[in-house]
Amino acid sequence: MSRLPSFFLVVIALLTLGVSSTSHAEQKQTLGDWDVHYMVVNTTFLSPEVAREYGIVRSKFNALVNISVLDSETQAAQRVSVTGNARNLLGNSKALTFRRVNEGDAVYYLAPISFSDRETFRFSINIQLGNNTQTLQFQQEMFVE
Repeated sequence: MSRLPSFFLVVIALLTLGVSSTSHAEQKQTLGDWDVHYMVVNTTFLSPEVAREYGIVRSKFNALVNISVLDSETQAAQRVSVTGNARNLLGNSKALTFRRVNEGDAVYYLAPISFSDRETFRFSINIQLGNNTQTLQFQQEMFVE
């Protein structure tokens, strides 16, 4: 029985090979009690099978924001609410619509974003669990592949 590799493993393999200039190596910020891992990857680097499995539109003008939230002590995946937006340097804002993907013990939050070549976005991602709310902020320049 053949199973497609997990989304996370596919993206990490791509990053390890250094094939994506849209994506920087996985990044992490510790926010309160959480280790928040994040990356933005061009959708053209996803195989058609993986894109189809996750309902992702592959295009040289589309990227995917991938967030995972882990308990900083136990490293257990957290099931949280994730919302956010991306604002380019001209001030134009795009709402990010995240959907949760569960793969065994792993939990990922994925949101597509369209972009123009060399467009820089400032991302602001709100993560909430009960009364605990943290905001992940980072900036990334996007490149058409």
